[in-house]
Amino acid sequence: MQKIEAVIQPSKLDAVKDALVEIGVQGMTILEARGHGRQKGHTEFYRGREYSVDLLPKVKLEMVVPDEMVEKAIQTILTAARTGTIGDGKIFVSKVDEAIRIRNDERGEIAL
Repeated sequence: MQKIEAVIQPSKLDAVKDALVEIGVQGMTILEARGHGRQKGHTEFYRGREYSVDLLPKVKLEMVVPDEMVEKAIQTILTAARTGTIGDGKIFVSKVDEAIRIRNDERGEIAL
């Protein structure tokens, strides 16, 4: 099993979520986040004053998928989230040793 964490633009959330459900991803956790990468934020004007916005709104998706589904899920996220501009986001993949369903103590991939 692998855990996929994707940090994407909020405007792409529905497209990415729908695409993942379509390929059979069973569950995911979605978190609102703020941060920046290389773009380091930007400046805006409000009531004639300039101020710096250095933490941009982002969305973080987390899901655990079977090993055979990892590459398909990654390609789906890449396709649905890409705009081609800076700030599209990042995907992180890590190994998951165990998953346990609290309700009935099922373990492993069946618990997903």
